[in-house]
Amino acid sequence: MSTICLYGSASGGIDPAHVELAATVGRLIGERGHDLVYGGGGTSVMGAAEAAARAAGARTTGVMPKALMELELPPEGLGELVVTDDMRERKAQMDARADAFIVLPGGLGTLEELFEIWVARTIGLHTKPLAVLDCDGHYAGLRRWLEELVERRFARPLAFEVVHWTDSPSDALDHLELAPRERVALPSSEIVGSFADFPTDGGGASPGAAGSGRP
Repeated sequence: MSTICLYGSASGGIDPAHVELAATVGRLIGERGHDLVYGGGGTSVMGAAEAAARAAGARTTGVMPKALMELELPPEGLGELVVTDDMRERKAQMDARADAFIVLPGGLGTLEELFEIWVARTIGLHTKPLAVLDCDGHYAGLRRWLEELVERRFARPLAFEVVHWTDSPSDALDHLELAPRERVALPSSEIVGSFADFPTDGGGASPGAAGSGRP
């Protein structure tokens, strides 16, 4: 059994398909014998995932800063609610309690969470697997921009190897369960020389290479 940290939107008024997707992910987390830690909200993507996971047998833990208690409304029946002083403590608590991460459609807050845990993985601060679940192209523009960063040598191709991009909830859970927990660290400029001689990280792997999770 693992504890999966879920990032996703708390905003109302979004396409109901995103909420249905979250419910599917939550149900699979519970059915596969995992527990859930998330941002603690009872609405939208976050609320649907928590309710479905709990109904399927998962223990659910919500982590929420004091300032959002009246905005995101923790659901009744939540297994545990951890109240933090601020957003930084919230993310730290979620990260510490998690064995793996899954990212659902979301906005600025979700993007902040994705990038923080992604960067930490690439520099070897943790070895926990990460999957981004994108069923309708929500993150397609982001992926194109990130690929351009690689082409323009602002990022190394190896960065894509630590994120599994998929449009299938079951495939996302498969990856989190089966991914090796190897420590990956990008070589620093002090080791490889100047950024004018940017390395290809293992033979020129591209963002679309095997292991990147690209469909």
